[in-house]
Amino acid sequence: MSVTSDVGRSQAAERPDLGLFGPQSVSWRVHAEPILWLAGLRALYLQALHPRAVAGVVQNSDFRRDCWARLMRTAEYVTTVVYGTTDDACRAGERIRRIHEPLRAHDPDTGEEYRIDEPHLLRWVHVTEVESFLSTATRAGVRLTADEVDRYYAEQLRAAELVGLDPAIVPASAADIAEYYRTVRPELALTPAARDVARFLAVPPMPRRLSWTIGRPAWLAVSSTAFALLPRWARRLYRAPGIVTTDISATFAVRGLRSVIGVLPIREGPIYRDALRRAEASVADQG
Repeated sequence: MSVTSDVGRSQAAERPDLGLFGPQSVSWRVHAEPILWLAGLRALYLQALHPRAVAGVVQNSDFRRDCWARLMRTAEYVTTVVYGTTDDACRAGERIRRIHEPLRAHDPDTGEEYRIDEPHLLRWVHVTEVESFLSTATRAGVRLTADEVDRYYAEQLRAAELVGLDPAIVPASAADIAEYYRTVRPELALTPAARDVARFLAVPPMPRRLSWTIGRPAWLAVSSTAFALLPRWARRLYRAPGIVTTDISATFAVRGLRSVIGVLPIREGPIYRDALRRAEASVADQG
């Protein structure tokens, strides 16, 4: 073994770990948008339309009691995967796999027992999440080329792999996503559990520090906008109008929300700030 190779490995080991994506990725650019909180809610509305997916949630969690803590944990997980170090992201994925592995649910129609981490369900959750993130960001005004949109979906294969998915079966472009939705739609339905979850998402219990007067109207505005951002076919499944004017109004609403958020004194979280420090250190090392 040469001294040169030893030095090269030592220098590589000392370089800041930029995680699974890094500052040049589309993922870093998209997930820097605070408006993606709205995308997470949109994804939940979508996910509830899959009978087995929503049954798995209802039968294995008390989401009504700890909804806000659950939302925060999910947001922290996504932030860790996108902006954390490689080790942080891998450990977060391992925790998720460990939590899911023993969980089972029963099909609401047949009574058949199934694993909630079966690839078919994991893929549905992954696709609805990344498509919600991407579509919400672009409709809010984040400008991405068609190539950048496809790059985002391809980058997110790394996130899919963390939860136990084989990247080979995961849609990795805008065309793949559209085709996936086309093929999965016959499986979707407005079950009683889906209707219950949607109702809860629209009117959840407010945290104590938010009064009914202030918190409830604000949340209703957010949840109704998230719902309006759903694809037309999804709104129709919810027995809501799937018309073009709703799409136009939702786009104006989400752009307005992004503008408002942009002037608020929002402080970035520690995971994001640490990612920026590592990126700056990496640039300094290269210089």
